[in-house]
Amino acid sequence: MLHSLIRTLVKVAVASLIVGTILAHFGITAEQLMREFGLSLERVEDIARRGFAWALPNALLGLMVILPIWFLLYLLRPPGRSSERQD
Repeated sequence: MLHSLIRTLVKVAVASLIVGTILAHFGITAEQLMREFGLSLERVEDIARRGFAWALPNALLGLMVILPIWFLLYLLRPPGRSSERQD
């Protein structure tokens, strides 16, 4: 599972670099795009800060429920079962 996540992140990073290079070739900048959409750097920072302030407490609350359940299921699973696929 982690392998597929890393592969996906690498694909997104490579695609972003390619698109960014093409846009830079045509003289399009991030500031121009943000201005076109009516955003400023301060507004984007404010949105990100408010999103993080909302997400962090909710993620921690969910973690406080999910982690003990996962740990109990991990301890009570039958011996010999592996979550990793063996070929």
